[in-house]
Amino acid sequence: MEKYMLGKKAGMTQLFDDKGNSIPVTVIDCGPLFVVQNKTAENDGYKAVKVGYGAVKNANRPHKGQFAKAGVETKKVLREFKSEADYTLGQEIRVSDMFAVGDAVDISGVSKGKGFAGNIKRHGQSGGPESHGSMYHRRVGSMGPNTDPARVFKGKKLPGHMGAVNVTVQNLDVMMVDGERNIIVIKGAVPGPKGGLVEIKSSVKSK
Repeated sequence: MEKYMLGKKAGMTQLFDDKGNSIPVTVIDCGPLFVVQNKTAENDGYKAVKVGYGAVKNANRPHKGQFAKAGVETKKVLREFKSEADYTLGQEIRVSDMFAVGDAVDISGVSKGKGFAGNIKRHGQSGGPESHGSMYHRRVGSMGPNTDPARVFKGKKLPGHMGAVNVTVQNLDVMMVDGERNIIVIKGAVPGPKGGLVEIKSSVKSK
């Protein structure tokens, strides 16, 4: 069964191991998720579970009908994940039902937006000479060929908007799961600001 959970990044703190070493961790306030729809291969071409997360007052009419059919209050976020397990409409899924200490997970979220950034900050490129008179300290550098092909190749790393894109960090360890408070503690940092929505999935790469 593929494991899946939605949550909000609560912030970072630290735990201590048996030797007294500090371990940086991120606390995520998870779910609970509510099953809104079961997708089947016969009707939809694939098997998956659609879940809702986060309370919201208003929704469009198709979503309201879907929530009413499942017997679930209107939710802010709708997501689906592939699963061979059978869920009942309206079923509540808590983080302790999905994950346990020691699991490896992949976490996706929208990274912090940093606005317009130059090539050094955005791509980690080296600067030009720092000596007086070089007049080429933090600029892009050579733009490539001259007469042929007389253009800049697509994909060249240039200044531009930095951040605010979906980022996935793989193979993070689950350090703690609290089913009562519905929180999960992950070793290391996860994408996004405090309060940002994150998706937690089973790791696609085993360590």
